[in-house]
Amino acid sequence: MTDKHSEQESDQPVTSRCGYVAIVGRPNVGKSTLLNHILGQKLSITSDKPQTTRQQILGIKTEGADQVIYVDTPGMHDDAQGKALNRFMNKEASQALRHVDLVIFLVDRTKWTVEDDIVLSKLEHIQCPVILAVNKVDQLKDKADLLPKLEEWSAKREFTALLPLSAKRGHNVPELEALVHKYLPEGPHMFDEDQITDRSSRFVVAEIVREKLMRNLGEEVPYGLTVEIEEFSQTSQLLTISALILVEREGQKRIVIGDKGAGLKTIGRDARLDIERMFESKVMLNLWVKVRRGWSDDERALRSLGYRHE
Repeated sequence: MTDKHSEQESDQPVTSRCGYVAIVGRPNVGKSTLLNHILGQKLSITSDKPQTTRQQILGIKTEGADQVIYVDTPGMHDDAQGKALNRFMNKEASQALRHVDLVIFLVDRTKWTVEDDIVLSKLEHIQCPVILAVNKVDQLKDKADLLPKLEEWSAKREFTALLPLSAKRGHNVPELEALVHKYLPEGPHMFDEDQITDRSSRFVVAEIVREKLMRNLGEEVPYGLTVEIEEFSQTSQLLTISALILVEREGQKRIVIGDKGAGLKTIGRDARLDIERMFESKVMLNLWVKVRRGWSDDERALRSLGYRHE
C-alpha cells in the first residue's frame, strides 16, 4: 500500500538553488588550495609563493538541486608601491565582492597581519553573510592557542560563523560546504551541471605552465613573468600546445632556460604531465622564452596578455 502523504511529498518540485561565493584573503593563506579541495580536482594553481593567483577563477560545484559558484581571488595586499599588475590583482579581488551571495574570509591560524586588515576594510560595506575560516590549524602544535585568537578576531566584525579548518588536509571542509549551502538563494543554475569552470582550456594550460615556473624558480623571477598560449590544437591522438613565457629582463630569461636548457626542460616535463592528466590526452608541449620589458607595469600590455576585469 502506498502512503498518500509520502506520495504527495514526492510530487513536490525540488527547488533549485544557486549562488556566488567569494573566497578572499591576503596572499598565501590557502584560497586556491581550499577551492581545489572543494571541487575534488585541481583547478587553481598553487605554490608556496604569495600572489600565485592573479585573476578571478570560477570553480563550479553542482550537487543535486544546489549549484555553488566559488570565486577564487588574488590575495589582497598593499599595492602603494606596486606595479600595474599589483593594482590589477587588488582590483580583481575587490570586484569579486560585488554581487556575491556569501563571502569566505580565509585567514592563517594564529597570525593576523596588516594585509588581513586590508581585506577586513574591503568587507566593511558588504551586506551578505561573511564566514571567517581559519586555515592551516593542522599546523598548530597546541590547539588551545587558537581559542583566544578566535575570540579576538570575532570582535573585529560580526561574522556569520567562525570555522577552523585545514584546506590541505580537508579538516572541516565538509562543514564549511554545509554552511555555504545553508545560505544559497533560490534560483536557476547558471552553468551546466558537469561544468567546473568558466575559463577556457588555453587559460588553464597557461596557468599550469606558470605554476611550474613559480615552483621551480627562485623568489624574484616568477613575479616578472607570464605565459601566453600561441597554439592549442587537438587531434584524436595528440594535443599540441605552444606556450610563450614572457619575462622582463635578459637575466630572467637565462634563469628560466637554465644551464644548457635544463631548467626549461624540467618545467616543460612537469607541466606536460599535469596537462596530460587534466585533458586525458597525449601532449606535445613547446615552450619559448622571450623578453618583453616592463610588461607588468604597462596597463595596455596587461590587457593584451589577458589581464582584463570581467
